[in-house]
Amino acid sequence: MTFEAYINPDFGLKEKLVFLLMAFLGIVICIAVIIIYAGLSSSSYKKEERKIEFYDRAHIHIQKFYELIISGTSVMSFSCAYVIINHIYSQIQGGVPSPGTFITILMSLWGEGRDFMLLLLICLSCVLNTILDRIFIPLKHLTRGEKASVRMLAMFYVIIILIVLNMIGDENEYNPVMMYYLGLMVGRFVYFDASFHDFLEAMKNIFKNLPLLVMGLFLSGGLCLFGFEASYLLERNYYIVGAFYTHLFMLTVIFLLYHTHIMDLLIRKPEGYDDYYPEDDEYYDDHIDEDDEEYYDPDDEDGYEYDPDEYDN
Repeated sequence: MTFEAYINPDFGLKEKLVFLLMAFLGIVICIAVIIIYAGLSSSSYKKEERKIEFYDRAHIHIQKFYELIISGTSVMSFSCAYVIINHIYSQIQGGVPSPGTFITILMSLWGEGRDFMLLLLICLSCVLNTILDRIFIPLKHLTRGEKASVRMLAMFYVIIILIVLNMIGDENEYNPVMMYYLGLMVGRFVYFDASFHDFLEAMKNIFKNLPLLVMGLFLSGGLCLFGFEASYLLERNYYIVGAFYTHLFMLTVIFLLYHTHIMDLLIRKPEGYDDYYPEDDEYYDDHIDEDDEEYYDPDDEDGYEYDPDEYDN
């Protein structure tokens, strides 16, 4: 079984451009929905604050959506690799000649240490996720906690896709992969020093981002349906290969949107944005620089600045 067996030779440049255009339209519609939501949710603020809140919320939710697609693509890469390697292994075990020396060595390692190979694939997918959202598409509006919440949501996203693929014809090929993902999510929820409050916070973050999950599923599902109906994606292979191709096209669109700064034309930074600081303790706790010589006391109504070293004497 060669690499060519998993691609469609009729999926030429013209068809790829059409599919890329469809992915572009789908993502633009999703972004438009996010912008409308950001406008409605910030409408209760005063005029100047409303502009700042709209700018923040629009960018944060758009980048959360980007992170969902990035993480979903990374997780999907692990799933697709597992299914293809396992398929080739089954073919060779059934008597099909190995296509090359490298494949023979890989299949030998797969047969002797499949669990370790799966662990390696999971680690590689995590590394891929980090490279994508920090180097190729740096999502600077998201905090580390927000990225972690969306990444966990991406596992739900992929599990739902795999359940659907199991139902429509790929039988039980994805059950082992889903068990790995479920194990990872249980580990994320229930760890040794976790408290019930931590669990509730994790669940709260999941439910808060559920609209993004629904939006992502409709987008990827619609594009996959279009791809298979137009014969761009092959049904004779595992459906997950087509789903992975679809995510690569969505990722390409996000890369182009991010680096062409099209969103800056739709969501302009309001005047005075850089001078705006929310007056709450959490903001100062998150943004205070421990290396600074002067500190701001948010509890002091006069905004008194003090040097902690003067009290050491």
